[in-house]
Amino acid sequence: MKRVAAIDCGTNSIRLLVADLDPESGELKELDRRMQIVRLGQGVDRTGRLAPEALERTFAACREYAALIKNLGAEQLRFVATSASRDAENREDFVRGVVDILGVEPEVITGDQEAAFSYHGATRELEGRDDVPPPYLVVDIGGGSTEFVLGNEAVRAARSVDIGCVRMTERHLVQGGHARPSPGHRPSTSASHAPLTDPPAPEQIAAIKADIARALDHAEEAVPLSEATTLVGLAGSVTTVAALALGLDRYDSAAIHHSRISLAQVRAITEGLLASTHAERAASPVMHPGRVDVIAAGALVLLTIMERVGAEEVVVSEHDILDGIAWSLV
Repeated sequence: MKRVAAIDCGTNSIRLLVADLDPESGELKELDRRMQIVRLGQGVDRTGRLAPEALERTFAACREYAALIKNLGAEQLRFVATSASRDAENREDFVRGVVDILGVEPEVITGDQEAAFSYHGATRELEGRDDVPPPYLVVDIGGGSTEFVLGNEAVRAARSVDIGCVRMTERHLVQGGHARPSPGHRPSTSASHAPLTDPPAPEQIAAIKADIARALDHAEEAVPLSEATTLVGLAGSVTTVAALALGLDRYDSAAIHHSRISLAQVRAITEGLLASTHAERAASPVMHPGRVDVIAAGALVLLTIMERVGAEEVVVSEHDILDGIAWSLV
């Protein structure tokens, strides 16, 4: 067994996994897995820069994680940073802060690298199961981007596109947000600002759908989405939709992991979220406070993907890019 630590820092959250890995048996023994919503990508779609307050929230989480990693005695640490830090002009401020706190440089990976980590982390346990046959299409819906990865035992095709729950919320659902009319334009607003309407208006929802449709066209240029037999969904938007569909009275990772949520359930949950107010979403016992304002957009991304792919259900995985990062260390 080898004890390792993996950190995934995305647009919306920063997550830690400390685990013992056995490369021969393929066993991963989880010692600690946790997540904090830090919203590192706050305003990046508008300004192109990481906000000082977002950096400080992220560094505070890093300090907490550093203490945990030391206490658990991890032999190696790998820190991977994704969409928000790829997009930011001042990402060197982020890099310096992480090095000072954790002693390792964050790897600002490409979308394709992110997709490969997500794929291997999500599918390792599924291989050989008759009820979830390959090819797998792994869909990782993040805050700033969504990764599509198609594969059997290995990745066949992958693409990352700029649709995520935070990005869609900032563009279309809050004050000053609007769809980006050209690649050089940066729409204004932060997801922490007040919503335009509560719940979202039909024209806002239509604008998100149009963005998602364009992104799916782009994804399909590289990934033959319709060739998938099993759709595997990752990350907080997907797991929260699953928790709502399962009717849980608290967030339960064990119940959510490898649950199978039908298209009809995803559609009903999405429609309910889009018709609900901020207060109504916040009242759900499974809703993380940091997801209340972005979950409706995230659910709509999932629903639109399922409709495009023709998937009757999504297999939900709590194991994802973090597990892929951890396995990369052995």
